[in-house]
Amino acid sequence: MKTERKIRVLVVDDSALIRRLLTEMIGSQPDMEAVGTASDPVIAREMVRSLDPDVITLDVEMPRMDGLEFLERLMRLRPTPVLMVSSLTEKGSEITLRALELGAVDFVTKPKLDIARGMSEYVEEIADKIRATARAKIKRGARIPARALPPIGGRLNSTEKLIVVGASTGGTEAIKDFLVALPPDCPGILIAQHMPEGFTTSFAKRLDTLSRLSVKEAEEGERVLPGHVYIAPGHSHLLLKRSGANYVAQLSQSAPVNRHRPSVDVLFRSAAECAGANSLGVILTGMGRDGAQGMLEMHRVGAYTFAQDEESCVVFGMPREAIALNAVDEVVPMAEMATRVLRRLSSIGQGSIRV
Repeated sequence: MKTERKIRVLVVDDSALIRRLLTEMIGSQPDMEAVGTASDPVIAREMVRSLDPDVITLDVEMPRMDGLEFLERLMRLRPTPVLMVSSLTEKGSEITLRALELGAVDFVTKPKLDIARGMSEYVEEIADKIRATARAKIKRGARIPARALPPIGGRLNSTEKLIVVGASTGGTEAIKDFLVALPPDCPGILIAQHMPEGFTTSFAKRLDTLSRLSVKEAEEGERVLPGHVYIAPGHSHLLLKRSGANYVAQLSQSAPVNRHRPSVDVLFRSAAECAGANSLGVILTGMGRDGAQGMLEMHRVGAYTFAQDEESCVVFGMPREAIALNAVDEVVPMAEMATRVLRRLSSIGQGSIRV
């Protein structure tokens, strides 16, 4: 019987303890192996040439050569799937987001060394992310920013409409490309991106500087306004609720759904319940099935739904699952997503909006 080739992983981290832990975690998985370790990018550069790994785990903050400089060179000269291993700090989160812009597939936080409880969940998480990273589409060089598009058909009458977006692996760049192409009079947008606490603040700030929309982390009870984007905090589910005639954001620290908090399913289900046909759903690149069932519930109550196509996805997991459930009205390349959503919004007259 033919044995499938294992995923070959190169571990790059300046901490000997982290290198040892990651090597042991990788070695515990039957379908992957750590083929080498490097304490800095200069050593890693030579090991990439000699070992030709399938995946590189890369520390965010590195000595001798900046980790971002190494990543940029790697993506230009020898594109290789990279999983960033990041510390839970403001600086670490900002560097990680820049690394994703440069072509890193995803990131995982460093293991917490002071608690044994929960380590099995961490091993499962990093193993899943290594598998997804190995399968991801890698593009040479830094990604080209999306071109900002003008509003279609004049000003959008969007007071009672809403857009909900869900994403995971590859989603930070996809969300950025989507938002920068939207006009400032767009309906309110709620986003659930799989991202841990400490990173969503930096993510929202970064999007706010790039987009013509106002982007922030969602807060409990705040009104959802047109021209504003609300990012689910890394510690909570984000839900849409009604307060009189207004939509408001609600945060919940209830149990993870599909192993995630925030969960896309939780957001989409709340949109189906509270906004119904007034809402538009967008599911983007990501591994797993989170969001598929929630999108089906939106679709059943008359909401119009979009999924990113396979060719433009980094990982075609979540969109594929939603498509398989017949929950999607349109399958769209990422470069056209904003245009299609705007066109759909412009085609809905105010008289057809149900409150």
